[in-house]
Amino acid sequence: MEEIIQIFSDLQIQWSVIETLAVLFSIIYVVLAAKENTWCWGAAAISVSLYIYICFTAKLYPETGLQIFYLIMAVFGYFMWNKENKEQIKEWSELKHLIIILIGSITTFFMGYYFSIYTDSQMPIVDSFTTVFSIIATYMVIKKVLGNWLYWIVIDAVAVYLYFSRDLHLTSLLFVAYAIIAVYGYFSWIQRIKTND
Repeated sequence: MEEIIQIFSDLQIQWSVIETLAVLFSIIYVVLAAKENTWCWGAAAISVSLYIYICFTAKLYPETGLQIFYLIMAVFGYFMWNKENKEQIKEWSELKHLIIILIGSITTFFMGYYFSIYTDSQMPIVDSFTTVFSIIATYMVIKKVLGNWLYWIVIDAVAVYLYFSRDLHLTSLLFVAYAIIAVYGYFSWIQRIKTND
C-alpha cells in the first residue's frame, strides 16, 4: 500500500475539482459522440469551458484557443446534429486526407514557430500540432466523417505526452481514455454505416 501511495506522490498528481469535472464531462462527451448522441455537445460545452481556464493557467496558449474553438463548435455541432436532414456517417477520399495532413502540418510548423518566438508558450510545436489537428478532427466529427476517429487516436496519444509534461496528470489520463474510446468510436461508426446500408 505504501508503494502505491509513493507512486502517486512521485507523480505529483493534482486532483483539482475543476480538472476532475472537466475530465468527467470530456469522457461523457466522447462516449456520447461515439454513440452518435446529440447530447454529447452539451457535455462538450461544459468540459471546454473548464479547460479554457485550465489551459490558460498552464500557459498552453494554442490549446486555450482550441478550447474556445471547441466551445463554438459545441453549439454548432448541436444544431448540425439536430437539423431535419441529419448528416449521415461518410468517409473522405485518401487524397483529401493527404491534403488535409499536408496543410495541417504546414500550419502546425508556422503556429509553433510563432508561439516559440513571441510568447512564453510551453512546448509550442507539440501544442500547435494538437491544436491544428484537433480543429480539423472536430470539424470532421460535426460532418460525421468516419476518419475523424483515426485522427483523434493520434492526437490523443500526443496530448498524453503534452499534458503529462505540464503536470496535468489527470488530464493526461483522460487522453489515454480518449484514445481507447476513439478506437471504440471508429468501430461503432463502421457498424452504423453497415446498419444504414
